[in-house]
Amino acid sequence: MGKSIREVMTPDPCAIDADKPVSYAAKMMKDEDVGFAPIVEGDKLIGTVTDRDIAIKVVAEGRDPELTTVREIASTDLVTIDPQQSLDEALKLMARNQVRRLPVVEDDGRLVGVVAQKDVAEQGDDAKTGQVVEQISQG
Repeated sequence: MGKSIREVMTPDPCAIDADKPVSYAAKMMKDEDVGFAPIVEGDKLIGTVTDRDIAIKVVAEGRDPELTTVREIASTDLVTIDPQQSLDEALKLMARNQVRRLPVVEDDGRLVGVVAQKDVAEQGDDAKTGQVVEQISQG
């Protein structure tokens, strides 16, 4: 797998400002047909939110999605990858951290893309990708 993350990532992903209400995030995610969105302050990544986060942390808890900000529900314990890193490194990070997507950030913390398990699978070694999918599914 000689390709870099920059070559396979989705560049300029739809990111959500940290102070936007959850209702805005849900609508944007629906419109863009995504289940994952990076949360930013300016162009710096500060967290991520998933459709599951919205369901569990807002809907199931009876919180008002108009009054709850994405900052309040965002996951901030982030696993990221540098755009120069390899697909092998992405697979290892995904397996080790039980994640299917990695925000791609420059050294200065600026969000430049997202790489998903499917991006790596489409470009990479089928056997290695299969092992990672199995590890993530068991986690």
